[in-house]
Amino acid sequence: MPSVITEPQRPAIPVAGTNDAFPVRRVYCVGRNYAAHAREMGGDPSREPPFFFMKPADTVHVVPEGMTAEHAYPSQTSDYHFEIELVAFLAKGGKNIPVERALDCVYGYAVGLDMTRRDLQQQAKDLRRPWELGKGADHSGPVGPVHPVVKVGHPAKGTISLTVDGQVKQKADLSDMIWSVAEQVSYLSTFFELKPGDVIFAGTPEGVGKVERGQTMVGAIEGLGEIKLRVV
Repeated sequence: MPSVITEPQRPAIPVAGTNDAFPVRRVYCVGRNYAAHAREMGGDPSREPPFFFMKPADTVHVVPEGMTAEHAYPSQTSDYHFEIELVAFLAKGGKNIPVERALDCVYGYAVGLDMTRRDLQQQAKDLRRPWELGKGADHSGPVGPVHPVVKVGHPAKGTISLTVDGQVKQKADLSDMIWSVAEQVSYLSTFFELKPGDVIFAGTPEGVGKVERGQTMVGAIEGLGEIKLRVV
């Protein structure tokens, strides 16, 4: 059937070391998945089950390796926050996926940031409204190239960190996650039929905070490299 508009371009993330790309379908994000971060955001990790929100697929875009990318400060906020995250890319899906088979769905992993208009998110929380205005700003999901599982395995431990102008703001270990990637995939599949192209931002450790125009963020995960962004 002919389209009445120019076909929108689907976001695609390059696969490290190849000329291939991973097309993005949906973007799921888990909230408060590190105990210390849950506490700094006012939650109780000992009692809360995982919860998820979504970012628009076109917020995800690649930050090329070895480059400092420009990252535009979004409109309608004065409290723009960084959140460093492990990002999982799914090549398979399904419903009610058992935990022991969940990692079979994962194609690879990348370093990513869930950039957040924190003031708008907090307003939404206070008014019991959805989070999209806080979490869905244009370009708010920068990621590095995808590293295939066949090369890096399934990262379950290793340092995850973020610096701003050289100062460490976030630093933890992937083993500190409350819910593993396998558990996230399994749990999500009880609510949605997961499909190839789905992406999961696996949560951020403590230390989230404000970034200003002119500052440079460097996010890194052991074994997956780093991404650099200068806020403009």
